[in-house]
Amino acid sequence: MTMTQTSKDVVLAFISAMDRGDAEAAARCLDPEAVTVAKGFGKLSGERRYDTIVGTIGAFRELMPEGMNPVIHSVTAEEDRVAVEFEGHARLANGEPYCNQYCMVFTLRGGRIVHVNEYYCTILADAAIGPLLEARAEALPWS
Repeated sequence: MTMTQTSKDVVLAFISAMDRGDAEAAARCLDPEAVTVAKGFGKLSGERRYDTIVGTIGAFRELMPEGMNPVIHSVTAEEDRVAVEFEGHARLANGEPYCNQYCMVFTLRGGRIVHVNEYYCTILADAAIGPLLEARAEALPWS
């Protein structure tokens, strides 16, 4: 198996863990120095470090009890980087649909994710997920 294929497998395992809200599985894909940067200017934009990344993925189980249901459109890998374009088709805990489009660019080191640039519609995320986060602020890792 090539390094490129191994990197793709790690990234797809991470996205699968996000889908299920499986923090332990996500943690196995991450380097302890991992950082994600949600690009944009919304309330959910910004940088998150390892503990917050893992905690956030665990919170997905509460926010999206039926999963994110990602539909992968493309996976491109070169050297230590993997780019994934996908759509999420979730139903939020309040029963509302949440369908967003994503492009995530992962950088790996030693077979683990060390950096992620996340691109998605922050306006939609703020409008749909923001009220749920505010209602649960005391229980979520980024509060």
